[in-house]
Amino acid sequence: MTQKKAVLVIGAGDATGGAIARRFAREGYIACVTRRHADKLAPLVAQIEAEGGVAHAFGSDARKEEDMVALFAEIEANIAPVEAAIFNIGANVRFDVTETTARVYQKVWEMACFAGFLMGREAAKVMLPRARGSIFFTGATASLRGRAGFSAFAGAKHALRALAQSMARELGPQGIHVAQIIVDGAIDTEFIRENFPERYKLKERDGILNPEHIADAYWTLHQQPRDAWTHEMDLRPWIEEW
Repeated sequence: MTQKKAVLVIGAGDATGGAIARRFAREGYIACVTRRHADKLAPLVAQIEAEGGVAHAFGSDARKEEDMVALFAEIEANIAPVEAAIFNIGANVRFDVTETTARVYQKVWEMACFAGFLMGREAAKVMLPRARGSIFFTGATASLRGRAGFSAFAGAKHALRALAQSMARELGPQGIHVAQIIVDGAIDTEFIRENFPERYKLKERDGILNPEHIADAYWTLHQQPRDAWTHEMDLRPWIEEW
């Protein structure tokens, strides 16, 4: 009998996170997907099931320790071992530094970094006894450089990158593959289409990222043999300036 395996996607939205969940589900993984409001995940769950996969939706606040602890406990006890845990929360906001309130800065840090720590810690707890598993963090252009107006977002994404590096050095020798995927460019989403129509036109030239292709990269990372693990991967369109 094939052993059940679960993939957990924190921040399974309508684009990248959903595509990752669907990609793993097509490989036979049970997709456990989360957002703060589980009802918003109904279309994704229906799509996975229509494609022949299995999915479970959870409403949880990734910034709350008790929610993350309970989430992993529920999946491990009642669904399947978490073989891959993927943190995909964005929290991209723009404010001039003088208009960035303490509340905004802290909220962005909680969403884009602290929540990643909570997920990573709980994933490590269940994976270490098995000496296997993947923990992946979605980064952004802001992981590498700060731009004007993005002090909060860049600070959080820089910190998430440092977290991934520290965890990779600690957990890698114990069999856990930790990687940071830096998505550097616009993604094919409704937000880009509605708010940046000129940028969205680049889709005709393969100039914005296809969520399905991003998901393929996550699956490739998860399948890497441990003698050749990638810790950090950059994904950007061929015409992106960097």
